[in-house]
Amino acid sequence: MFRADRTTGRLMNRSLVIATVVALAAAGWILSGQIGRDDRPARADMAAEPVAPAPREVRVRRVEPRPWQRQIIAHGRTEATRSVKIRAETGGRIVRIGADKGQKVKTGALIAEIDAADRPAQLAEARALLRQREMEYEAARSLSRKGFRAETQLAASAAELDAARSRIARIETDIARTRIGAPFEGALDTRAVELGDYVKEGDDVATVVDLDPVLVVGSVTEREIGALAVGAPATAALVTGEKLEGRIRYVASVADTATRTFRFEVEIPNPDHAVRHGVTSQIRLPLSETMAHFVAPSALTLDDEGRMGVKIVTAESRVRFMPVEFLADTPEGIWIGGLDGAVTVIAVGQGYVRDGERVRPVAESVERAS
Repeated sequence: MFRADRTTGRLMNRSLVIATVVALAAAGWILSGQIGRDDRPARADMAAEPVAPAPREVRVRRVEPRPWQRQIIAHGRTEATRSVKIRAETGGRIVRIGADKGQKVKTGALIAEIDAADRPAQLAEARALLRQREMEYEAARSLSRKGFRAETQLAASAAELDAARSRIARIETDIARTRIGAPFEGALDTRAVELGDYVKEGDDVATVVDLDPVLVVGSVTEREIGALAVGAPATAALVTGEKLEGRIRYVASVADTATRTFRFEVEIPNPDHAVRHGVTSQIRLPLSETMAHFVAPSALTLDDEGRMGVKIVTAESRVRFMPVEFLADTPEGIWIGGLDGAVTVIAVGQGYVRDGERVRPVAESVERAS
């Protein structure tokens, strides 16, 4: 009986252990269900409300419209108003030099002189012959009036008299041509003869240029030619550093057949001949005045269609692409048109933001100070 009681106690202890395990399992299952129910709604709420990314920061500059002078910029060069190549009009040996290369000369100033040779003797002979012909003609006319000389003989005497006079004129002209002078006031650019040289009629002697006023010449396109007018102001910047002011004196009516451009000339005073012939220059021709914006070249960008423009920030801090027209460039920046009023231009970071995107603008001065 004692053995039976021991067996019964063991069975009761085993049942208590099993019951305890079952109770603990049930409690764990209940607790796990509650935790799952509380966790699932929280995760759903997190998925329904994602965190928005912070707006991208861009550097901006406030740009106000300013008056801008529309102008045509052309490249050209300086030219002498006149350039004349002097040639010998008679032959002979050079016996005198009157001016050196580069020297300023007045109108009529001696450049070179040709030996007169026997020309004075020829002139004296011609004058003696003229006196003889005059006497013969007077005698013939007197006889003709009295009826002792035919009209044909009188006419022959008159012809001989005219020939004698013509011969004197030719010799005097030939003597005058031995003195080669400047045709106008200017500078002796070249001299092709030296003392003792022999020249024939038509040989080059010298080149004289007129540099006061001096011309600055250039060309404009078919679209620009209509804006030019004779008398309009113009400025020229020479590669030598001089800044010159003048007025348009000539605008071509016919285009160059090779380039389809039109030549124009700007006349500029040059009393001291400081500006020389053939200096490269940049010519600015001012036109009408308009309002424009001045920005840094780095502010320009392209949209998806390849249009040039700038990106601005609106009052709602959103990016907007604005097409612009390129007007002119300077060493400090560029002038653009097509914007209305004051605008906030993205100066740095425009390549990383899209049209319509919200951004956080930072003034350029603030950015630099930080």
